[in-house]
Amino acid sequence: MTIQRTDVQNAAHLARIAIDENDIEGYTQDLANILALVDQMQTINTDEIEPMAHPTDAIQRLRPDQVTEENQRDHFQQIAPATENGLYLVPKVIE
Repeated sequence: MTIQRTDVQNAAHLARIAIDENDIEGYTQDLANILALVDQMQTINTDEIEPMAHPTDAIQRLRPDQVTEENQRDHFQQIAPATENGLYLVPKVIE
């Protein structure tokens, strides 16, 4: 696939990115290289390859689910401008 100058300009417009006119040729070449790499990767036979959930196949260590902080809601609500029944009252912003 050939990337043209107009393709880069259209992509920049859709992404709402300002690109300097002097940089467009460089971006055109970069995108062409990326697409060439994708084409090269698509030719690889992956029929016998099992998909992985994560490339490093790591196991996440989890911490015990224990409360480590005490409930300070009453303390924080004492300094709040407006509360009611344990909830913070805020000004209405949607009519």
